[in-house]
Amino acid sequence: MPLHDMTDPNPSLPPADTALEVLTFGMGGETFALDAVLVREILDMVPRTPVPGADALVGHVINFRGRVIPLADLRPAFGMERQDATPDSRIIVVELTIDDEPTLIGLTTDSVEEVATFDTATCEAPPAIGMRWPREHVRGLFKRDNGIVVLPDLHALFQMLAARAGVSTIH
Repeated sequence: MPLHDMTDPNPSLPPADTALEVLTFGMGGETFALDAVLVREILDMVPRTPVPGADALVGHVINFRGRVIPLADLRPAFGMERQDATPDSRIIVVELTIDDEPTLIGLTTDSVEEVATFDTATCEAPPAIGMRWPREHVRGLFKRDNGIVVLPDLHALFQMLAARAGVSTIH
């Protein structure tokens, strides 16, 4: 079950003193993490089809096991420049509930790193100043020996797009 209820206008950090299993990935020289329960599959890069007039966040679709699914590039949401795929680039397919329907979405990444378990006691809310990413796109920041891992708020990002499309809820 995802840690974040989309009906809550103020997403909370993961519950304190619990373990959170995540999949870490690289994007724009930073390390990000997704709640592992959202991840359905990791793919090598596949052909993508541009969608004219689509939002920069979800500007392409891909064929995933015979289904057409949106392909999101989170870089614009985090103020990063788009990059061409490399041999390490991957697509992480996640499942979110949008308008009470399970919906698959592909996320482009520079690399997939590892499945890890983070202690939520090391997670903090994004600071009000001194951060280069929009706070509303960050659910939390995990402290690690080698730096910070960003937990993006996928629900908030896709809720914004769904609201533009007239869709009511994302879980």
